[in-house]
Amino acid sequence: MSETGVRLDKWLWAARFYKTRALAVDEIGKGRVEVNGQSAKPSREMRVGDMLRLRQGLILREVRVLGLSHVRGPAPVAQALYEETPESIEARAKSAEARRLAPEPADTIQQGRPTKQDRRKLADWNRWSAESDE
Repeated sequence: MSETGVRLDKWLWAARFYKTRALAVDEIGKGRVEVNGQSAKPSREMRVGDMLRLRQGLILREVRVLGLSHVRGPAPVAQALYEETPESIEARAKSAEARRLAPEPADTIQQGRPTKQDRRKLADWNRWSAESDE
């Protein structure tokens, strides 16, 4: 950990919010990352104590920067770089509960269209069931 400033995109990557720096730059460019309540550029220097608001998919997180790092390390080291606010943790728990109670209808579909093999089985079953009805 270093006391000099670290680029925002590099810090997000090192803190394991995004898998690559390129993804971090894309999210920053889309306006999904704010530093101290203001939209930021990827080259913005992060300082200890900065408040960061970011969105990862449907999840909105608000974290305070506790440490700076230029390298991506193991997850426990990355989690020591920030502290999530209690309000953010509570909001994430509520949204997770809402998703659990009211899942997306498309997520319940386990199969798509029947395959050729499935269609043959259905046709074979229909043929045998039609003969037994006679």
